[in-house]
Amino acid sequence: MKPKLSYTIWFSQRTGSTLLCQALESTGVAGVPREWFNCPPDLLTTFKKADHAELQEYLFKLGTTDNGIFAINHSFYEPHFSQLIETLRKLPACPSEPINRTELWEQVFPNHRHIFMTRRNKIRLAVSWWRAIQSGEWHIPSGELRKPVDLSNAYSFDAINHLYMECSMREAGIGEFFAEGNITPLNIFYEDFVQNYEGTIHTILDYLELDSSSAAIAPPALIKTADVVSEEWVQRFREERQENWTNKGW
Repeated sequence: MKPKLSYTIWFSQRTGSTLLCQALESTGVAGVPREWFNCPPDLLTTFKKADHAELQEYLFKLGTTDNGIFAINHSFYEPHFSQLIETLRKLPACPSEPINRTELWEQVFPNHRHIFMTRRNKIRLAVSWWRAIQSGEWHIPSGELRKPVDLSNAYSFDAINHLYMECSMREAGIGEFFAEGNITPLNIFYEDFVQNYEGTIHTILDYLELDSSSAAIAPPALIKTADVVSEEWVQRFREERQENWTNKGW
């Protein structure tokens, strides 16, 4: 069954998108926003479907709530995205004539809205990303007993600097995608979200033209991974990245 409304949450790593998606899913009315495409881009093979019509039906079933809202949580990196686009071109919902990427996305996923999940402080983003890679702690469920992780020798200026640049390039790619379709997305900032958890969910529901007043929102399912080590790395990287600069930004 074709959804009546769909939306994508576009994100780069460590912006709180998983927490946001779990909160939206908990309402039961905002689709099931998960990383459905965080897999090999040949979706026909990945999901073991006979043809693209069956694949399309399966995707809609995965991400749609009973009220007809379909949702995706998706990052952006190449060549994965270009390969994914070629797979989506083969779905029945996509017209045969050549179109740009944004038009294709909105043809395949009907009545589409775009949400951009970002984080203002890219240094903290990069540090969080590197810490997760080193510790294996990508998400910590609320109430879970946290096991100590030895990160005493895990700091790497080069690694954090790479991730600092990579997150900017990924967001630039998302920005180009929006520009192709003259899209003005709903911007959600991590820093605001963690300060106003329920208010952010209500804002999104209103943007989707759903009834936000009666929506039941589950408490945060995850807690912050940042700790004393994270802060030490942030300050160390901040100083090293601007070493010998005459005019420092921070």
